[in-house]
Amino acid sequence: MNLESFRQVPVDIEVEQAVLGSVLVDNRRLESLSTILKEEEFYDPLHRRTYATMLKVWEQGRAITPLTLKALMRDDPGLVEIGSDYFVNLADAAPAAANMRELARIVHEAAVRRELFRIGEDLVNNAIEVNVDQPPRAIIEDAEKALYRVAENSKYGEGPIDFAESLRRAVENAERAQARGGRISGVASGFTELDSLLGGLQPSDLIIVAGRPGMGKSSLATNMAFHAARAYVQDMEAGAEVARGAPVLLFSLEMAAQQLAARILSEQTEIEMWKIRNGRFAESEWEKFVLTMQELSTLPLFIDDSGGISIAQIAARARRLKREKQIGVIIIDYLQLIEPSRRAENRVQEITEVTKGLKALAKELNVPVIALSQLSRGVDSRDDKRPVLSDLRESGSIEQDADVVMFVYREEYYLKSREPDPSSAEHAKWLEKCERVHRRAEILVEKHRHGATNKIDLFFDDRFTRFSNLAAEGS
Repeated sequence: MNLESFRQVPVDIEVEQAVLGSVLVDNRRLESLSTILKEEEFYDPLHRRTYATMLKVWEQGRAITPLTLKALMRDDPGLVEIGSDYFVNLADAAPAAANMRELARIVHEAAVRRELFRIGEDLVNNAIEVNVDQPPRAIIEDAEKALYRVAENSKYGEGPIDFAESLRRAVENAERAQARGGRISGVASGFTELDSLLGGLQPSDLIIVAGRPGMGKSSLATNMAFHAARAYVQDMEAGAEVARGAPVLLFSLEMAAQQLAARILSEQTEIEMWKIRNGRFAESEWEKFVLTMQELSTLPLFIDDSGGISIAQIAARARRLKREKQIGVIIIDYLQLIEPSRRAENRVQEITEVTKGLKALAKELNVPVIALSQLSRGVDSRDDKRPVLSDLRESGSIEQDADVVMFVYREEYYLKSREPDPSSAEHAKWLEKCERVHRRAEILVEKHRHGATNKIDLFFDDRFTRFSNLAAEGS
């Protein structure tokens, strides 16, 4: 099915001619025009080639004239067909006082509409054709991806970018760090030493937070989500030029949204979770609980607790929230619960597809993606239970695709289950060690693609499932 057969393709040839003619009248207009329009946004093939030639001539510091273009494009098939006086006619017909930004906007919007036209046509064709290799879910994913590219087309998209643009982005990162007090360029996690080591949660990074059950990795991720969302609100209210935080999208594949909300309320009100679950509040606690709920209700924290979600669905929903809510952090709890788009021969291949998909999503949306991961049981069989990279389940692809891998480790958790006989000489040593590690957690950054690795000590209050900086607890 070809929609062009009965629909007019969005195009304005006269405006394209006016843009090119105006550049011939005043070459300086190309300086601002080049930051707005790309050559592929011209509909007419001759106009695309003419604009590309203008850019090359301008970069060489030479004058752009009808004669210059005629000499450089004399063999162009489009020019041969319509005559070499075309460039002279463009200059003669150019508006006397052209509003280049408005002309460029018209050309750009026509190009966007043509791309939407093409996406719609592809969607119709794919929907009509029954293809076992392209089920409806895959068609939806492709359409979502294509629409997101169109929505973001004012930014540099697919393909190479020149080094000058790379340098400009690096300087922007440094400016953000400077605007935040010379500390971090990424999104603040709320943990001072971790932010110092990583420079904050960096855009396009895939960050793996791993640990055995009971270590608190879900709590750590929830704490990070809360800190980032709250910092964003605080900075927006204060009129800060650059926010430390960002809106957060949290995929909770294991825990319901209301359970996560209850955890955050427990952290902020310092009311134990068992009281919240059982509704056993003192009057003062209930009042504090309700007031805190009202205060936190404005946080830009979006929770998707759909079970059995696939990597394709995660990507589609993240693109939509990025477009609608400007999310700046994505958190997934946890990696092994994500369904692959298609079944592979073994679990390692499925996890490889998931991790590659998450890394691609981080780059596409230019946001940090934090994915929680389980560890193999091999950790529990060792005397030293501090995790290492090889303890990651299906570790090859996870370690390879991640920019940062950190482990959550709490020695207190293991000590409690290994109490010696109270009458033995070892019991006193055990008590002393328990006291030393009481409510202490270690964040072991074992891979950091952009910098050093290190061990970071945090305070962990199991009453409220809350991690915090040791200094904040007076330790």
